[in-house]
Order: sequence, then C-alpha cells, then structure tokens
Amino acid sequence: MPRASAVDAAETARRILETAASHFAAQGYGAASVDEIARVSAVTRGAVYHHYTSKPLLFAAVAAEQQRIVADAIVAATADSTPDTALRDGSHAFLDAITRGAASRVLLVDGPAVLGWEEWRRLDGEGPEQELRNGVREAGVAPALLGPLTAALSGAMNELALWLAARPDDDDARSDAHAALDRLLNAVAPRS
Repeated sequence: MPRASAVDAAETARRILETAASHFAAQGYGAASVDEIARVSAVTRGAVYHHYTSKPLLFAAVAAEQQRIVADAIVAATADSTPDTALRDGSHAFLDAITRGAASRVLLVDGPAVLGWEEWRRLDGEGPEQELRNGVREAGVAPALLGPLTAALSGAMNELALWLAARPDDDDARSDAHAALDRLLNAVAPRS
C-alpha cells in the first residue's frame, strides 16, 4: 500500500487535532475517547497514535494549539494599538478568545491537571502570558513590577475567564466581565 504524502499526513494530523479539540472541549479529558476521535476524524485509532503517540500527548498538542489561537487573537487585537491601549485591547481579546471554542475547557479546566502545573505554565508563558507581559511593559510599568503585575493580572484574568465560561450564553455576564476587567486594568494602567 502506498505511503501517504507529507501533505496528506499533515492534513490528517490537522484533522485529528481539530476533532480532538472539539471532543476534549465537549467531553473533558477524562471522558474523551481516542476511538471516538479517530471515528469522527475518519481515521484509524492507529493513525491517531501514529501522529500523537498517546492520549496525553494528543491533549498536549491540543492545548498548545489553543494557546497559540489565544495568543494570535491578542496579537491581532493589538496590531494597530498604541502603547497606551495595547494592554487593554489585548486583555479584552484574551478574555473573548479564551471563553469561546475549546480554549476554556482545554486550557483552564483540564489543562493544569492533565499537563501538570509546570508544563501548563510553560505553555501559557510562551503564548498569552508573554503577550500580557508585553502589554504591561508597554503600559509603562516599572521593570521591578513587571513580573509580579503580569502574574497578578494573568491569574485574575484566568479566574475571570472561568467565571465567564460558566455563563456561555449570558450576554450580561460577558458585558460585566469586560467591565470588571476594565476596572482591574485601570488600577495597573489608568486611562490617559
């Protein structure tokens, strides 16, 4: 039987990853089934393991992709921002990106437990938290406070995202969450 081309293999891996993201978001890691992910992806279980080796490594790939998606949303939202508005624009983009799609369940609920705290922090540090650090720096925060304020804001924003994710269809909750985020950001970087 002929081997799949590199393009076909990449497409199969992408399809498995997208299916797994939806499955982990809907079912949670514990209830997720590699057999079901394979079936929905129209591949064999062996193909899933060929591309991702194990269920934990498949979840890690999904988490890394979700972190990239959230970070990309922050970058897009701040592309035309001034240094005075980048922190605010990026923070609001984070809140929206992490509470839509697979991100909240994968990154905030299952991620720390499945990946382990250290790996979860590493992924966050390379994505959304790095963008937050850039925004805090651009807001003019003193270098000595850059680390602590980034950590404090990151933790507060993750908790706010969990609160909002528990209310997915509540437009008032989304509005209230963004208002609360503005109040928090005003303490760090008051509007000019």
